[in-house]
Amino acid sequence: MSTSGRQLPLLLQAALCHVLFFSLLSSSFSASYNITHLPGFDGSLPFRLETGYVTMNATSGAELFYYFVESERNPSEDPLLLWLIGGPGCSGINGLALDMGPLKFKLDYFDGQLPNLYANPFAWTKISNMIFVDWPIGTGFSYSKTAKDYTTEDVEGTAFIYKFLRKWLIDHPSFLSNPFYMGGDSYGGKVAVLTAHKIIEGNEGGQKPLINIKGYLVGNTITGEKVDTSSQAPHAYGLGIISKEFYKLIMAHCAGEKDFKKPQNVLCATHLETLNGFLSEIDVYSILDPTCPDEPPTSAMRSLKENQEEFISSPLSSVPDISCITAALLANYWANHHLVKEALHVKEGTIERFHLDNFDVDSYFYTRSVPSIVPYHYSLITRGFRALVYSGDHDLSIPFLGTLEWIKSLNFSVLEPRRSWHAGGQVAGYTILFSNNLTFATVKGGSHIAPDTMPFECFVMFERWISHQSL
Repeated sequence: MSTSGRQLPLLLQAALCHVLFFSLLSSSFSASYNITHLPGFDGSLPFRLETGYVTMNATSGAELFYYFVESERNPSEDPLLLWLIGGPGCSGINGLALDMGPLKFKLDYFDGQLPNLYANPFAWTKISNMIFVDWPIGTGFSYSKTAKDYTTEDVEGTAFIYKFLRKWLIDHPSFLSNPFYMGGDSYGGKVAVLTAHKIIEGNEGGQKPLINIKGYLVGNTITGEKVDTSSQAPHAYGLGIISKEFYKLIMAHCAGEKDFKKPQNVLCATHLETLNGFLSEIDVYSILDPTCPDEPPTSAMRSLKENQEEFISSPLSSVPDISCITAALLANYWANHHLVKEALHVKEGTIERFHLDNFDVDSYFYTRSVPSIVPYHYSLITRGFRALVYSGDHDLSIPFLGTLEWIKSLNFSVLEPRRSWHAGGQVAGYTILFSNNLTFATVKGGSHIAPDTMPFECFVMFERWISHQSL
């Protein structure tokens, strides 16, 4: 995607001005820092957290910011995962403090002051090393001094992540022998599969360092296939959102449509517009949750920027309604505070404002150039690499019905037919084991990001799969 011929969004213009102004103060090499304390967390961190930048292009000044958490069990032998968040444009802080990472935000009390954190008892980092990264450039704390670095697409973006991983491993050679897995959710799942394929191609081509990849795992992943959206109507009907009669109308008039976002049939387009009206009233990523804004009010951000010390000592007048205190909202408050940026060692002046989910990246600067990753799944799995594909069953953005449909299109044999799997003595979802080491699982009650809403169940699922056990 090119930005020539149109004006850059004001957010990026401001970011670039800041970057250029402070360019002389910024180092041009990779740097990492051991973080022992974080604002909002009581006491020292009970795990090893490292943050830092990996310089991707010294000439243009492109740097990716990352968060690395060592396994609390046996970091020298436990698996190493590079986990990609969706969007594109969603920060690695999603993984670190909202999803399966070692931190969680306290939601039960918030008065506009600095949010509080606690240790996640169901963190995947209890048993694995994990890297979360702000990717692509323009996401989170990742930045460049050159405008063109903010524009990318699937192929170039995948090569970018592969380059990041190789550079990171060169700087952390003690992890080269650990079993490595790519992982991601939503659009991060799509790019995780592309990156896994790139890693294997690099290994086969003798690219150094060799990466000890064993497989990949993805949650509610986008494929680019028609099933990503064509499965919304049947899932909405199954969840009781639309009537049986309306569901039948959609299926009858949209049969044969190749693109449910741009249907050719007029009646199909009309029905899908009505369906989207139903979906607009709820949180399609987690239908049981209220619809809430993730971004703080502008007045709150202005107070945070202009009077930072007062911000952490006095409640704000514009505190959101208690029903809409979400982890995403608190993450935006937290990561924009200067004490947090100092603790994480964010380079001063490189970004104007942190956004947990910067949708400008997806809307203006990212091209979805790979139409389908299903062939990449097939290539990886038939080469002998393990795969776990899981879906929160209360996600209407990427329904599990569509995920199961493309999995079945691979034509792998079913070794263990659909059955329930359990966590804590209760049914936690349903699973199917296919040939070639492919496991599919649903997470009962899970959202688009299942480890966020069902942390215990997802930890059990991950622990069993990464340990080569049956769900």
